[in-house]
Amino acid sequence: MKGRIIGREGRNIRTFEKLTGVDVIVDDTPGVVIISSFDSVRREIGKMAMQRLIQDGRIHPTRIEEIVSECQKEIDERIMRLGQEAAQEADVPGLHEKLIQLMGRLNFRVSYSQNVLRHSIEVAHLTGMMAEQLGLDGDLARRCGFTHDIGKAADHEMEGGHPAIGADLLKRYSEGEEVVHSAAGHHDDIRPDYIYTVLVAAADAISAARPGARRETLEKYAKRLEELEGLVCGFPGVEQCYAVQAGREVRVIVDPRDVNDREAAALAREIAKAVEENLTYPGEVKVAVMRETRSVEYAR
Repeated sequence: MKGRIIGREGRNIRTFEKLTGVDVIVDDTPGVVIISSFDSVRREIGKMAMQRLIQDGRIHPTRIEEIVSECQKEIDERIMRLGQEAAQEADVPGLHEKLIQLMGRLNFRVSYSQNVLRHSIEVAHLTGMMAEQLGLDGDLARRCGFTHDIGKAADHEMEGGHPAIGADLLKRYSEGEEVVHSAAGHHDDIRPDYIYTVLVAAADAISAARPGARRETLEKYAKRLEELEGLVCGFPGVEQCYAVQAGREVRVIVDPRDVNDREAAALAREIAKAVEENLTYPGEVKVAVMRETRSVEYAR
């Protein structure tokens, strides 16, 4: 069967990889074919198509094309249905069709083993409840909470972190300022100008911290932050460093006498490169190098 998947001179496996956008790893492990891709939807299409091809038994480029096309259509319909059902469950009506589709894609995305679509519905309910307790607009709060992680549906295709991507997508499809700001600011990347952004950030933290929600243990989390700080503190000229936002950002304070402005920019690049090469982490890590000179005198 593995020989048939590969095909004569590898033509079947090449066709499959080209059509699905995944990597197929056929090794010596008995009864196992690995499908690998950063895009979780492509992975799902690849998995479904491979299962059908193996069941069907007719594996050749034309048949591969037919089955991949069928699977893509099915997954697209399933994504749309999941998005509509989630919006209904979260009580968020009137979303643009493209936004509903992006929310449906989140069903195939996990963050520390927590399903991101279920997490978004949870955040919507929590934000809505807190807003209503404070006498704010519960419908708007649910909308902000529901769409806060929408950038995770497209962050493999666009440059930047998911808060900025999410804000850009929501703005493009005519969502209100509060909704756009909640997506951009729920990880404290920008100053919160709306109370809804603060509520979304609180609901996001509650949902992620719920017992059993995420697989990473406190010990592993603390170890990851310690490794990040330990790596950065080893660079010359670094006085102090702090991992913030659950390790998504590291703030580096340097001695201004040892490091000038040009060297600070180079140091930020070197630290970012070292983090990429030496550590394993979800998403991206922002490196902020700060140098300042303070002159203090006392008038008595």
